[in-house]
Amino acid sequence: MTSFTNKNILNLLRNLPRISISNLKNNDGAVKKNQRGRAQHGGDKHGHGNKGSKARQNFMRPGYETGNNPFYMRFPREQYYKDHHTKRQYPPLSLNSLQKMIDLNRIDITKPIDLSVLCNTGLYSIKPEDKHFGVNLIDEGADMFKAKINIEVQWASESTIAAIERNGGVITTSFFDVNSLYILINPKKFFQRGEAIPRRMIPPEDAILYYSSAANRGYLADPEKISWERFVLSQKYGYKLPKIEDDPDYEMLISRKDQRQIFYGLEPGWVINLKDKVILKPIDPQLKEFYKS
Repeated sequence: MTSFTNKNILNLLRNLPRISISNLKNNDGAVKKNQRGRAQHGGDKHGHGNKGSKARQNFMRPGYETGNNPFYMRFPREQYYKDHHTKRQYPPLSLNSLQKMIDLNRIDITKPIDLSVLCNTGLYSIKPEDKHFGVNLIDEGADMFKAKINIEVQWASESTIAAIERNGGVITTSFFDVNSLYILINPKKFFQRGEAIPRRMIPPEDAILYYSSAANRGYLADPEKISWERFVLSQKYGYKLPKIEDDPDYEMLISRKDQRQIFYGLEPGWVINLKDKVILKPIDPQLKEFYKS
């Protein structure tokens, strides 16, 4: 055995390499090699690439072709939905649902029915902010509808009109502007503001013909023409038209709003004081003339 002296140990230390990061390594088996050790990040993107919509899982919408002119804009087409966001909408209400409201005593048929009465039932609602302009009374359940009513709607088909008039009722299609709709669907909120009831605006140009037509029972139509159209419709659908003049509810059935009126029995310009339960009417001649115009 070779004996090491202090001199030999010093010589050995001079010749051996120094310990540094370059000559250090782990023991065999201490570190397990990464099987996906490829590319810059060594496979730590979980299959979603590096940056971009694929990495963020923000996938393209259907039909997008990563260009400025997709296929549905390259060819001529019929613009069925053009300006759909500006068109007036009329949420439907079936005659079947209306009959249920009457049977459940949600609606009193001894008084005229308008949009305010329908919304106060809690079973029907409209949203003027979504371009809703009133109720569209559809003919679903026309064979089962038996009530005699005086109803005001904003849109109705011929078969719906026939179902109402067959039972001795009266129907009127009437236009309301957006401001009037907000007042009509929530009268209490408007009355609490203490403002005068405004005038109802006339229909726009594209709706004036509909509400002036006697066949549509428009509120701007001639009453004599409406009487004739009632007879024509009864002959077309094969039912005997009841005489309203002989009906005990004649006064209720002939009740109609004025062209500028929003509520039944309340004139434009009146102020409703709910706290004192009084109605304030204008006395100034100019105000009277303004609200009548």
